[in-house]
Amino acid sequence: MAEDLLYADPALARFYDLDNGWGEDREFCLRLAAGAGSVLDLGCGTGELAIRIAADQGAAVTAADPAGAMLDLARAKPGAKRVTWVEGDARSLRLGQSFDLIAMTGHAFQTLLTRKDRAACLSTIARHLAPGGRFVFDSRNPAAREWEDWRPEASERRFEDPVLGPVTAWNDVRWNAARRIATYGTHYRTADRRQLSATSRIGFPPLDELEGAIAAAGLRVERWMGDWAGSGLTPASPEFIPLGRPA
Repeated sequence: MAEDLLYADPALARFYDLDNGWGEDREFCLRLAAGAGSVLDLGCGTGELAIRIAADQGAAVTAADPAGAMLDLARAKPGAKRVTWVEGDARSLRLGQSFDLIAMTGHAFQTLLTRKDRAACLSTIARHLAPGGRFVFDSRNPAAREWEDWRPEASERRFEDPVLGPVTAWNDVRWNAARRIATYGTHYRTADRRQLSATSRIGFPPLDELEGAIAAAGLRVERWMGDWAGSGLTPASPEFIPLGRPA
């Protein structure tokens, strides 16, 4: 996969927490980590979840991400020394240890654009999951067509950067139905009219593909959720969220 400047460029990565914040996905995983002795946060980004789990739950936390700029932000945060930070790709990560919980939030799973990529990530999860351990990740339900909201007029938002002041953000998007891939731009305009932009791609695999890939990796799903509030999965659910264990 090509490098995504949204995460790899420090000038853009600095906006990640301000633009996304703490969400239901992280809150769910923070609770799920209660009682876990060891946790792997795959695609940890700026490390908010990993640091909170280490601080609040006392688990031994390892956090991995392929983007060095995101990890630099993570390592600079209060409490970061409690976490082991690893620059690595979820498809090829090999740590030589197992974990009681493996979590992949923020739709990081959707950056895996092909069946081969997704199978490799699931193999990584299976390889690192302790007996009796649990895994969870999220992937948007393509039937919800969330990408339709990622157009400039629908996606414009504002936030305050502590150094740069007010920032206006918006997206644009192209949908490839044949490949089930959304290519979207993220744009930031600062108070001095400087604009920074990045182009990202994410996949929207269907549920039957996910079910087959999870089983092929030697994993089983105990419960499919349709959102991070824990609702049961329905055809209209916004998310596919498998909560599972080793097969």
